[in-house]
Amino acid sequence: MRLLIVEDEKRLALSLAKGLTAEGYAVDVVHDGREGLHRATEGTYDLLILDIMLPGLNGYRVCAALRAAGDDTPILMLTAKDGEYDEAEGLDTGADDYLTKPFSYVVLLARLKALLRRRGPGASPVLVHGDLRLDTAARRVHLADAEVTLTAKEFAVLEQLATRPGEVVSKARILEHVWDFAYDGDPNIVEVYISALRRKLRPGVIGTVRGAGYRLEAER
Repeated sequence: MRLLIVEDEKRLALSLAKGLTAEGYAVDVVHDGREGLHRATEGTYDLLILDIMLPGLNGYRVCAALRAAGDDTPILMLTAKDGEYDEAEGLDTGADDYLTKPFSYVVLLARLKALLRRRGPGASPVLVHGDLRLDTAARRVHLADAEVTLTAKEFAVLEQLATRPGEVVSKARILEHVWDFAYDGDPNIVEVYISALRRKLRPGVIGTVRGAGYRLEAER
């Protein structure tokens, strides 16, 4: 999943980015409200972590502008402010959740995962395709009765396929959601991770659609 952090406290933003990247998320960071709005509008994100007190444009206005444009990306607001009126204002502008500084990283991660699970009707933390099971909350994978150990990036690539079982997922989409905005390396990195997954999973689980992308195949 690809996340955008809009936070002007650079040490906090970079610390969050480092922790979330280690969890397997692709993370972009900006420190200004106007840049955050631009990036959120132009990019493809699964969730925004949005501070309220920002230079250029405050978080309330960023959130309101996105919602007015029909963008329903989940938004977790962060603020040094406290009190029910501040929380109410944040939620009234369209935020999905609200966390007051200082906060526990463990709590933020739990809130973030909960918001991601809510996306779409019937969203579940466990993705099942035949005898392949991905627990997106615990970040664990089982094939039949055996657990398969994956790196954070391998899990993230497989998750992109598992959220769209049977559909073709393009290399570009995987890059967008698994690697951050600043990645300018070889796009064939996706093929490297697909090959690694094929070695760890049963042959034929991941198919290639030439010129289009990859998909999880139906059991034969």
